[in-house]
Amino acid sequence: MKPITEYQDYRRYMQDFYEEQKKSGFTWREFSKDAGFASPSYLKLVCEGKSSLSRVGLPRVADAMKLSGFERTYFEKMVEFGNATNDEKRKAAFKELTRIAKEQKARVIDADTFAYYESAINSIVRELAPLMPGALPNEIAKRIRHLYTAQQVRDSLAMLTRAKFLEETDENVYRQTDKAITGSTEAIPLALRSMNREMTDLAKEAIDTVDPSERNISGVTMGVDKFTLRRISEEVDHCRRRIIALANSSRNIDRVYRLNLQLFPLTSQV
Repeated sequence: MKPITEYQDYRRYMQDFYEEQKKSGFTWREFSKDAGFASPSYLKLVCEGKSSLSRVGLPRVADAMKLSGFERTYFEKMVEFGNATNDEKRKAAFKELTRIAKEQKARVIDADTFAYYESAINSIVRELAPLMPGALPNEIAKRIRHLYTAQQVRDSLAMLTRAKFLEETDENVYRQTDKAITGSTEAIPLALRSMNREMTDLAKEAIDTVDPSERNISGVTMGVDKFTLRRISEEVDHCRRRIIALANSSRNIDRVYRLNLQLFPLTSQV
């Protein structure tokens, strides 16, 4: 079985624990009994996502799996992460998972990608820093139209180089190590939502602070049916991919832009 720090989903960890023990004849009934539950199928339902592990049940399951020390604490934070009812609670729990793993010299899968997407400044600095060889953080901050400090830029550069999203080839000279940044765990959409909120706020600022000749902000309000909505969403995705291809073909990059594609309901279904 993989080390606990390679998990973020407590249900998957419990399922893998069960599968490992099942090799010796272990059953769901025994698992539930060891954890002090009357229902022989309760933990099976939890692992299937049909129920959630409660605060009362958490220590029982941890005892049944014989978790102690940092493994027990990590499991508790996994349950908090999985059961959190809003993004702020989930982010706090994920950061605790990352902290505990680092203390054990272990790595949380996609933790660097999570940190990258959590704030808009990281994508801006990743694009801008290579265009300004030799520039100090305060010089980079001055080139960003929005209010980011030199310290924020410095912190972003440190994270980007540590995560190998940027490589420092000489003093204050950076290059991108790869064009694409990807992640697959359930924590990534959480960070993306955070960045998208921030980018939306920056777009609102641009309406008042950027000359219309240097921006293109427009929208349309329309009535659609379910089938048309799916076709429009697909068209937006195709458009985004074509624009990425155009951007990747740039040879003399001299500025960093953000394109927000937003399609969202203004009413509930009639």
